[in-house]
Amino acid sequence: MLTPTVKAAWDRIAELAARPDARLINPLFHADPQRVEKMCVALDDLKLDLSKTSISPEVRAALFDLARVTGLDDFRKRLFAGGAVNNTENRAAMHMAHRAAPGEVLMAGDEDATAFAWERRERMRRFVRDIHGGTLRGSTGLPFTTVLSIGIGGSDLGPSMVTEALTMAEGERMQARFLSNVDGTAFVRETRGLDPARTLVLVASKSFTTQETAANAHVARKWIVDALGEEAVGAHFAALSTNLNATGEFGILQERVFGFRPWVGGRFSLWSPVGLVIALAAGWEQFDRLLAGAHAMDRHFAEADLERNLPVLLALAGVWHVNGLGCTAQCILPYDDRLRRFPAFLQQLEMESNGKGVTREGYPVGHATCPVIFGEPGTNAQHSFMQMIHQGPAVIPVDFILAHFAMSHRADAHRMLSANAIAQAEALLCGKTAIQAEMEMLQSGMDPAQAAFLAPHRAFPGDRPSIFITMEHLDAFGIGRLIALYEHKVAVQGHLWGINSFDQWGVEFGKVLADGILAELSGARIYDHDPSTSALIAHLHDV
Repeated sequence: MLTPTVKAAWDRIAELAARPDARLINPLFHADPQRVEKMCVALDDLKLDLSKTSISPEVRAALFDLARVTGLDDFRKRLFAGGAVNNTENRAAMHMAHRAAPGEVLMAGDEDATAFAWERRERMRRFVRDIHGGTLRGSTGLPFTTVLSIGIGGSDLGPSMVTEALTMAEGERMQARFLSNVDGTAFVRETRGLDPARTLVLVASKSFTTQETAANAHVARKWIVDALGEEAVGAHFAALSTNLNATGEFGILQERVFGFRPWVGGRFSLWSPVGLVIALAAGWEQFDRLLAGAHAMDRHFAEADLERNLPVLLALAGVWHVNGLGCTAQCILPYDDRLRRFPAFLQQLEMESNGKGVTREGYPVGHATCPVIFGEPGTNAQHSFMQMIHQGPAVIPVDFILAHFAMSHRADAHRMLSANAIAQAEALLCGKTAIQAEMEMLQSGMDPAQAAFLAPHRAFPGDRPSIFITMEHLDAFGIGRLIALYEHKVAVQGHLWGINSFDQWGVEFGKVLADGILAELSGARIYDHDPSTSALIAHLHDV
């Protein structure tokens, strides 16, 4: 239940949001010529521009008051001290240990998390070195040229997104393929053109029992065995798991099993051994720089004052949009094709973390929590759903992400990309009235009746919020820093909403039901279902 001071803070936000001008942004620029300067905060070259939101000085003060009365400073300290911030599983959330600097000590309960993480990092480094150097080869003596990574959810979305981003910029040390969907066509697609003799298979599953991953792993095992024989399994497989019994039964050598602790949640795990595929595909130096970028954001989040803290500011802006203005969706637009999987990654990071309806104490939440996350790379998005964001009745905030400098040699293409990103944000802010649209058409020589008819269709409401995130280079360091920015934003929002961002019980329910239904589709009778589910099983079961 909310304390009186926390309730008063939420009430103040609701009071400000109820004002007639609460959604207006343009008047804030007229009221304060220094608004852009005041609403921009930077960590080195990473800049967060909140000026194109309707966060007024009064709203800003109310949001920081909410942060203070909910104990955000104390939450930060408990998070980095290894407290059980995941209270439903009595665990720390110490994924930060896997990107900690040498000599730094982060605890997870009573365990020195950094000591464990550095031991795993060194094992990973040696393994990558031996694969790239040819010391570890396939069963026929050929060097590995491809890595097939099998996982799902956090064991796939983060690693695949980062691997694609880094290899597009820096080139490949090994070709990487990612298999997550249990659909048989996915296996055919991801192994098409691969030589089993030159393929290393990574199976990423903490328990080694995840249904989809286990099924795909056994299909990959058969693919290797059919081509190279049973004895090839030990040479061609490695596991990212804690279940040594299951990996041993599968045939994976113990020295090729890289475990990690329960204090690393799946959607926060790309920094751990789950990210081994990143290092194999992009090279150890790139993986190391990725970790360094995330660590830089960790230190900023842990140490910077709330008023200048990028994850805190990004989180508070989201709270204003969701809880103040009632926005139910959030659009992510990376204007860089290397981040084309970033929106999908954030879908899991944000919606699995904060898509909760009860508080940490188990009471129903009294307000909205996570919005629906969606997005696409610019400029593709401009030719699909941006129509709705510009002219639809629902207000949907947008995060624009843009690097100053292109990683490709096509500076002209990057200028075009940048121009489109800036223009989209300007159009959302400024809009265009029906009168302006009509005057433009009349000046072009259009018939007055036709201009009057088209004017409402060519008008844009404006005063639609966006946040601009820029950095000099979207390299490995920059990508690590960007991901950690959103990780900590999610944790801050979960704290402000009073929910646990680090469990995912909603994922488990459907998985449990699926196990029984899988047997029923072959004719077994296990559960009593609702009439609709029973009819579907009867319709689809094996004949």
